[in-house]
Amino acid sequence: MCIFCKIINGEIPSKKVYEDDDVLAILDISQATLGHTLVLPKKHYANILEIPTDEYQKVMKKVKELAEKINKNLKPAGINILNNCGEAAGQTVMHYHVHILPRYTNNDLKIEFTDNSSNADLDAVLKKINN
Repeated sequence: MCIFCKIINGEIPSKKVYEDDDVLAILDISQATLGHTLVLPKKHYANILEIPTDEYQKVMKKVKELAEKINKNLKPAGINILNNCGEAAGQTVMHYHVHILPRYTNNDLKIEFTDNSSNADLDAVLKKINN
């Protein structure tokens, strides 16, 4: 059983930000920034590719509500909403979840992208996506 399922089942303690029949939101034990919150479905789905649309919508509705609450009460300068899908994308717990990451300065957390556009034929990429 995954660590998030154990938290959902009450086998491991957590700092609950929100809970209903379908969704649990907890403070990430590794606070990347103050208020770093994880929002997850109570049913186990490995990632965004496996979660049914109706369950995804429940999670994302709560992500928006909690981001608004965090914004109002913690007053960050900005917020990142992040989901990692698969190990290559940085997913370490294979239970779908969304990170809410309040940002207080431009450098309190590094999320970096490399510009690979010089190597990309955008027309070819678009054609592959739309096949």
